[in-house]
Amino acid sequence: MIDELMQFAMTLLATCRDVLPIAATIIGFQLLIIRRPIAHPRKILIGFISVLLGIVFFLKGLDMALFPLGDLMASQLTTPEFLGVAVLDESVSWQAYFWIYIFAASIGFATALAEPSLLAVALKAEKISGGTIRAWGLRLSVALGVGFGIALGVFRIVTGSEFYLFILGGYLVVMIQTRFAPKLILGLAYDSGAVTTSMVTVPMITALGLGLAEAVPGRNPLLDGFGLIAFASLFPIIAVLGYAQIAQWLNKSRLSSKS
Repeated sequence: MIDELMQFAMTLLATCRDVLPIAATIIGFQLLIIRRPIAHPRKILIGFISVLLGIVFFLKGLDMALFPLGDLMASQLTTPEFLGVAVLDESVSWQAYFWIYIFAASIGFATALAEPSLLAVALKAEKISGGTIRAWGLRLSVALGVGFGIALGVFRIVTGSEFYLFILGGYLVVMIQTRFAPKLILGLAYDSGAVTTSMVTVPMITALGLGLAEAVPGRNPLLDGFGLIAFASLFPIIAVLGYAQIAQWLNKSRLSSKS
């Protein structure tokens, strides 16, 4: 119990150290540049303390639950008994990891769909566009992009393929889509890649990548375990641009059929 309290206190001190520059910048601009007193200082102080405690509990939750869960799932799904092989070595075919791909796609889809930042962006986009951009359509397209991207990233870890080939290929697709996609959706599509890499998606995907790199023979967690977040950021852009292009094509087909 005492050790846990000490760890909590150390995490709280580290969080205060990290958040202090942000608070100093905001207060400094308020008092020195804008030169106005801080409105409702008591509420701001309570909110600041709540944010600190929330971050600390979130970090402790990652260490206690999400990171071990990702490692556990990766290790269980790559045991020789589950894969149906005698010995787990580099000769095992990438097809044997079928359930890993399914799990990666499912967890990527679910975490993206539950991402609070994506929900906020989708609702705001629907409101500003007057319903032209549907919140559920945007969320589903982003979640599908994340799911596909994570599954492809897991495939890269399993096969040991070069990381840059996937990223260059993905951004080449994005550049081509950008040329033909509606201008209305471009900024939102690029932002969608960023909002997916937030508090829900990043911890789970990182734990999965590191756990898988440790479980697959011949893989280095430092070299192969990281990089899934790049896939989670890139492929939602492709998915949202594709969603906009399909919607535009359907609208044109509907208008042409009426005329």
